[in-house]
Amino acid sequence: MSKRILLIVTSGLIFGLTLAPAFAQDKATKTAEVALPSEDAVNGFMRYTFGYDEGTTWKITKIQPSPYGMAEVNVVVAQKDQQAAYRLLVTPDGAHVIIGEAIPFGVKPYEPARKKLDAGAKGPSKGLATAAVTIVEFSDFQCPHCKEAQPAIEKILTAHPEVKFVFQNYPLLSHDWARKAAAYADCVGHSAKPDAFWKFASDVFDAQNQVTASNADEKLTAIADGAGVKGVEVAACAAAPATDGHVQKSIDLGNAIEVNSTPTFFINGRKIGNLSGIPDNIVDEILAFHAKEDK
Repeated sequence: MSKRILLIVTSGLIFGLTLAPAFAQDKATKTAEVALPSEDAVNGFMRYTFGYDEGTTWKITKIQPSPYGMAEVNVVVAQKDQQAAYRLLVTPDGAHVIIGEAIPFGVKPYEPARKKLDAGAKGPSKGLATAAVTIVEFSDFQCPHCKEAQPAIEKILTAHPEVKFVFQNYPLLSHDWARKAAAYADCVGHSAKPDAFWKFASDVFDAQNQVTASNADEKLTAIADGAGVKGVEVAACAAAPATDGHVQKSIDLGNAIEVNSTPTFFINGRKIGNLSGIPDNIVDEILAFHAKEDK
């Protein structure tokens, strides 16, 4: 299997198919009653999944009812001299493919998430509001992988100034000072110096190993001062119920589009996971694909 196809399989974008127990229903289901997706829907899903690479092709070999009350789609994906066969299980509503978890399916599978992000992703941003491609990151200041992802993001934005980038708070319950840091970040982002957010975020990630639940207010206040805003005012703002409401709204947005770990990135609604694990040339191709397809 090529590295490109393997990347897509292992990154959870497609098909490492293991049937979730919840869908292992009575095989006596009347398969004739299962609604089957059209070839257009399958081809649209495949185009949005693999179409950014002109060297990858696919062929639908079968669309039929499965014994699990879903539709079964068989496809063969080929790149150069390598090919692999996959079985897709499409949910009865035609909106998802099951691969151990549900991922979007359809002619334009990422459009629903994109619309939710366009309406709700109001965090600090860089780039033109009218950009053809928007990258949204859901991040946790206490998350080591989020810290590791920052250089990759800076590299992408330097190489692609035409792309808009939005930062969304998504503090995990397992982290004991992440939600407080999110509240501070929200206040810095809404301050009279909104550009201070990017320095504050960078400095919090840099100080990640020095911050604890017991010293978080002290450290975060000092970092806010260093970012060019008044730390005492930011601390007061962070403690306000309204600020926690802003953080919760960002979390709710993430939950609505099935964020379950950090960092999670979306490119025009396409869930990527951690961008730092994807080769630069593939990121470039995905960005170019969405700039063209999503006009």
